Amino acid sequence: MADRSPNPWEWSEPEWRHIVGRARAGRPLRPKAWPGGARCCVALSFDADHETIPLRDADESPMRISQGQYGNRQGIPRIRALLARHAIPATFFYPAVSALLHPDEVRGVAGEGHEIGIHSWIHEANTKLPPGVERDLTLRAADVLEKLSGRRPVGIRTASWDFSVDTMSIIREMGLLYDSSLMADDDAYELMDGGEPTGIVELPPEWIRDDAVYFNMVRFSALRPYTAPSAVEEIFRAEFEGAYDEGGMFLLTMHPHVIGHRSRIALLDRLVSHIRTRPGVWFATHEQAARWCRDNAA
Repeated sequence: MADRSPNPWEWSEPEWRHIVGRARAGRPLRPKAWPGGARCCVALSFDADHETIPLRDADESPMRISQGQYGNRQGIPRIRALLARHAIPATFFYPAVSALLHPDEVRGVAGEGHEIGIHSWIHEANTKLPPGVERDLTLRAADVLEKLSGRRPVGIRTASWDFSVDTMSIIREMGLLYDSSLMADDDAYELMDGGEPTGIVELPPEWIRDDAVYFNMVRFSALRPYTAPSAVEEIFRAEFEGAYDEGGMFLLTMHPHVIGHRSRIALLDRLVSHIRTRPGVWFATHEQAARWCRDNAA
C-alpha cells in the first residue's frame, strides 16, 4: 500500500483494516487457574537499559551516561538482593550493548535463576530504522544474550515498546514464545497477524505499571519526577489488587537506574511484602507465565 494517501480520512476500508490488523489481540489466554491453585500471577520485570539511553540518542554527555551506569553499580545489586530476600524470580530485559558493557552482571542475574529477555541492540527506536535494520539488530542481540547468559532468549520487549510494522515478522521468524510490548489487555492474549493466530503469547505491559513515567528526569527539558514514591506505591498496589480480585496477572515494568535509588527500592520492597501477605500468589518469570497461559488457557 505504498500509494496510500497521507490523509487518513481518505483511506479505504481495506487500508485502515490492514493497519489495524497488524499485531492484533486474539483469544484471551488467562488460565482458569494458576499453578498450585494460585489466584493471581505476579510477573516482575526490569529493563536493564543502563548507558544505552544516551547512547541511542548519540548523547556523549558523561553526566547522562553516568546516570545509566548507576543502574549497574547500585540498582542491579539492590534489586538482586531484594529478589533473593523474598526468594522470587524476575525477568531482566537487556539491550545487547548494555549486556556487553556489563557481562558479569548478565551472567550473575542468569545464574540466580532469573530470565534474560531481548530488549533491542542499543535501545534504538524501531520505527525510525531503515528497512531491514531492525531484523539484523534483533538477531544480533539474541546472539549476544545467548552467549552471555548461556541460554537462547525466548521473549522480547521492544525498546520503549516501539513495536514497528516489521516486528511481528521478526518475532515469528525467530520462533519466540512471547512478546511484552503491546497493550490491548490486562492479561495475556494470543497475537494475531493479518487475521491469523500466530501462537505467540502477548504479556501486556502498561505505562501505568512502569516506574519511568513517574520518576524520569531530563535536565534540559520539562520532564521532572513529580510523583512521590508513596504515590507510585499506591498506584502499583491498586493495580495488583485489581489483578488479584480478577484472578489475573500483575505485570510490573521497572528500570534499575530508576527504581534502584534508595527511596524507590524501598517502595518496591514494601509492595512485594504486601503482595506476599495475600494467599495464592504465584511469582513467575515472563517465560513461565507465557508458557502456563499458552498451555492452560480457559
